[in-house]
Amino acid sequence: MHALIGLLLLLPTPPCAAQDQPAKLRALVVTGGHDFDRPPFFAMFDSFGAIEYREVTHPQANDRYAPDKAATYDVLVLYDLNQDITDAQKADLVALLEKGKGLVVLHHALADYQDWDEFLKVVGGRYHLAPWVKDGQQQPASTFHEGVDIKVHIADPDHPITKGLTDFTLHDEVYGGYTVLPTVHPLLTTDHAESTPTIAWTNTYGQSRVAVIQFGHGRGAYDDPNYRRLLGQAIQWAGGRL
Repeated sequence: MHALIGLLLLLPTPPCAAQDQPAKLRALVVTGGHDFDRPPFFAMFDSFGAIEYREVTHPQANDRYAPDKAATYDVLVLYDLNQDITDAQKADLVALLEKGKGLVVLHHALADYQDWDEFLKVVGGRYHLAPWVKDGQQQPASTFHEGVDIKVHIADPDHPITKGLTDFTLHDEVYGGYTVLPTVHPLLTTDHAESTPTIAWTNTYGQSRVAVIQFGHGRGAYDDPNYRRLLGQAIQWAGGRL
């Protein structure tokens, strides 16, 4: 009996599946202020095997930046169009990013918080909902054109967000005349006549990794395997997994 027990102790321990698999990255998806086709949008998120998500909608969404709520997610994914944010909520969001919470900004979220200059620094760009002033000169509002074919060029094929992607064409919506700060790192560009050339980039704010993707209006993007790969890898990169 003692010999049998000794033999069993020498046998390798079967691996534990739960220990072998890392916990899924937790994404908080912020919506509100802009309609979108919900079933295919969230079907896209359901396809991300390494990511779990929860949706929160305005006006409650900005409350999730508070320190006692922020521990429940790893990455913020903004897919909202919102202008209302209190000074306390601004301070919470800035503190969150300074500590390194990942951020992904999608499509119409480029137009968030038009009157908050610090948010422009966070994102590294802005869609202008109204005419604006630059260096004392009046600038027109940004433009959009839905349902167009966009030739997408991979500006940095070596970045983890674009890994495995080659140039592709996407049927979606272009934005024109929006701001892209010169300090960002371009990932994707286009030569579409109605689009600002840089259509995806990364930025750093505090300790936070920030990824920005201009397109993502509807099913033309949601169902496209290139877009799904791009967004999935952007969320993982912002969360420090890539």
